[in-house]
Amino acid sequence: MCIGIPVRVVESGEFISLCEGRYGRERVNMMLVGQQPEGTWLLNFLGSAREVISERDAIYINKALDGLTAIMHGESDLDMDSHFPDIGAARVVPTTGG
Repeated sequence: MCIGIPVRVVESGEFISLCEGRYGRERVNMMLVGQQPEGTWLLNFLGSAREVISERDAIYINKALDGLTAIMHGESDLDMDSHFPDIGAARVVPTTGG
């Protein structure tokens, strides 16, 4: 399984950009998204940018990855709303007319 990791462009290049994310700096292939300006957030899969994302999405994805890491390390008292805030926001409570 491949999980996308948010990274931010630090040095923009036509085909390869230097990006920074939760695992430090790395060179990322830009062939699928094209050259992006410095400061742009990307979703990086195994060294290739697959999607341009918003800073808000990058924050949400990183919170979710933090939550998954905590679960994998056996933490049982996780605050799910802080690690997965967008899931709670997506819940729709049906209302009855009357």
